[in-house]
Amino acid sequence: MDNTNVPVCYYNQTAMFFYNLSGRDLIVEEQHYRSVGFFIGVLLTGVSIIFLNGLVLTAIVINRRLHYPFYYLLGNLAVTDLCVGISYLVITCLSGVWTSTVSTSQWFFRQGLIDTSLMASLMNLMAIALERQQTIFTMQLHSKMTNQRIILLIVAVWIMAILIGLSPVMGWNCLCDLSSCSETLPLFSRSYVLTISILSLLIMFIVVILYTCICVYVWKKSRRMTEHTSRDQSKGTVVSLMNTVLLILGCFVLCWTPALLLLLLDGLHHVPQKLLVVESFILTLVACNSLVNPIIYTYRDQDVRTTFKCIFCCFCQHFETTWDAIAIANIITNIWNLIAKPLSSQLITK
Repeated sequence: MDNTNVPVCYYNQTAMFFYNLSGRDLIVEEQHYRSVGFFIGVLLTGVSIIFLNGLVLTAIVINRRLHYPFYYLLGNLAVTDLCVGISYLVITCLSGVWTSTVSTSQWFFRQGLIDTSLMASLMNLMAIALERQQTIFTMQLHSKMTNQRIILLIVAVWIMAILIGLSPVMGWNCLCDLSSCSETLPLFSRSYVLTISILSLLIMFIVVILYTCICVYVWKKSRRMTEHTSRDQSKGTVVSLMNTVLLILGCFVLCWTPALLLLLLDGLHHVPQKLLVVESFILTLVACNSLVNPIIYTYRDQDVRTTFKCIFCCFCQHFETTWDAIAIANIITNIWNLIAKPLSSQLITK
C-alpha cells in the first residue's frame, strides 16, 4: 500500500518546534517579556483589569436598581474582560523562552483561553451597541428586551466565543500541515487566523456603524426638539453623548486595530520580523481595551457611581474597624509590658 500521501502529524512535538519553523526568535522576544518596565506594566494592567471589572460585577450584583437588560450585558462584559485579565497574565507569564517547555496541548489551552475571552468581549461590545441603538431609537430609558432574550443573547455570545476558541483544538490547526502554519500563532493554520481577523474586523465595522447611527439620530432629534427645550441644555446633552460615543469608538478602534491588522497580514501574506518582536505590546494594547471598558461604560452612570461609593465606604469602614481593633490590642499589650508585667513579676518575687 502506498503511504506517500498520508499526512505526517506532529502531535508529540513541543511548541518550540513550531516556533523554530516560523522563524521566531524567542530569545529576543524573551528580552521584551522579561524587561522590568514591561513586566511591571503587564502586572499593573492585568491586576487593574481584574480589579475594575470585579468592581463593576459586584456593583451590578448587589444593587437591584441595576437589574436591567443593559446592566446584564454590562455585567457580562465585565465577566469577559475579567477573563481577559486573568488569561492575559497567564499567557504573558508563559511566553518567551518558557514556550520551549510547553507541549502542544498546553499551548492550545493557553491560547484558547485568551482567544475565547477576547472574542467574547468583542461580541459583547457589539451586543451592547445593538441594545443601545434599540433603546435610544425608541426613546426609552431601558431596553424593552426581556430578561429571557438577554440571557439567550449572553449564552449565544459565549457559545460562539467558545466554539471559535476551541476550533484549533478540534482540528483547525497546522499540526499535520506545516506549510500552512501561521507566523504570529505558529500552531494555528493561516486560514484560521485569516477567518478570525476578518470576523473581528466585521464585528468592529458593525460596532462603528451602530454608534455612528446613534450619533446621527440623536443629533437630528435634538435639532427638532430645540424649539421645545432650552437650546443650551439640548446642545449640552448632545455634546455629552457624542463625546461618550467618540470615546468608546476611539478606544475600541485604537486598541483592536493593530492586532487585527497583524492577524490579517499574517493570514494573507508574510509578517515582518520587526512586527513579531512587538507582538507582546500589541497584545497588551488589546488587553487595555478590557481595562478602559469598565471606566467608559460606567463613569457617566449615576447609579453605578453611587454603588461604587457605597462599596468603597463599606471597605474603608471595615478597614478602620480592623485598624482600631489592632490599635487597641497593641495599646493593651504595651501597657501590660510597661506596667502590669513588671508589677506582677515583683508580686510573684515577694
